[in-house]
Amino acid sequence: MNNIISENVQKIEISGIRKFYNKVTEVPEAISLTLGQPDFNVPKKVKEAMVKALEEDKTGYTANAGIIELREGISKYLKDFEINYKPQEICLTVGGSEALMSVFTALINKGDKVLIPTPAYPAYESCVKLLGGEIENYNLTKEFAIDFQSLESLIVEKSPKILILSFPSNPTGTVLSKNDKIKLYEILKDKNITIITDEIYNAISYEGQYYSIAQYSELRDKVILIGGFSKTFSMTGLRLGYVCAGSAFMDSIMKVHQYGVSCAPSIVQYGALEGLKNCLSDVEYMKDQFEKRRDYVYKRLTELGFEVVKPRGAFYIFPSITKFNLTSEEFCESLLREGKVAVVPGSAFGKGGEGYIRISYSYSLEELKKAFDRIASWLTMKGYLKDK
Repeated sequence: MNNIISENVQKIEISGIRKFYNKVTEVPEAISLTLGQPDFNVPKKVKEAMVKALEEDKTGYTANAGIIELREGISKYLKDFEINYKPQEICLTVGGSEALMSVFTALINKGDKVLIPTPAYPAYESCVKLLGGEIENYNLTKEFAIDFQSLESLIVEKSPKILILSFPSNPTGTVLSKNDKIKLYEILKDKNITIITDEIYNAISYEGQYYSIAQYSELRDKVILIGGFSKTFSMTGLRLGYVCAGSAFMDSIMKVHQYGVSCAPSIVQYGALEGLKNCLSDVEYMKDQFEKRRDYVYKRLTELGFEVVKPRGAFYIFPSITKFNLTSEEFCESLLREGKVAVVPGSAFGKGGEGYIRISYSYSLEELKKAFDRIASWLTMKGYLKDK
């Protein structure tokens, strides 16, 4: 059978996130903190707009790039982040995942080197492998910021074609700081490197000011931005993302997108349009709730003796487990089977993730409290935590 299946497909595995999530079904009483899926409902006005579009029979193909009204809305929305793209430079996609795959497919030839942070969202490495590219990992610091020494040395030694950035980050919750944004600009301004910046969590940043490499107009001919609405409007299953790029990139990305999916789902586009017009207050409310959950989870982890960096965005926290002398897979397996709580092994996010676990706090405070009480009991039972 191996001679039938593509060699590139054989090089990849099912996502470690999903792999561990699937184990939860074997322990039905377990509390799962595995998925990055907000527990809030889609805003009411977004739902109503989709129903209205359905009733008005707006169910045919849209333009390949999506309806112009939504592309105009995204252009206006991004201006609030000091990011400037014209509607013609925006393409609606079937989730951020399709955006990533369309961009990678448009750019990567066999053997092209792609710089990917570790730890990072696992789809980056898998997509590159599928297309025959070569992965070069750059390290992060203990605070999960960019290790610029690692990055600069790889740029000099490997002459990469593409650099992946991901802020706010899955799995660490790190955001791009002002100083790191400036450092990136100084390193990249004269380099012949295409920058893909994945900002799917841009609406969930707890810092006052948002920083992105896409804010530099001088880098417009090098930067491709990925975004989407799955997290923004809590609509993960409705699959709507977008890619922003200048025409030199977009013309080729559009070819891949066109043959892959034709267009993003029509009625979902009308829902997202309504969301941008009238539901950003819902997004702010959701972000405030996530921040409260972040604070609770961080407090509980530090009380339990974990070494942990406080996240500044997204809804993940990535504590170290090295003190327990277990691999991340062993730790999570034991916690699931004995403690009845499911989290994701850090190894699912690349070699830099080993020694950590990812906890999603996109769950209610009530659920989080139950889960952490169980974690505390499990740690005590295992002798890792002294019973007070």
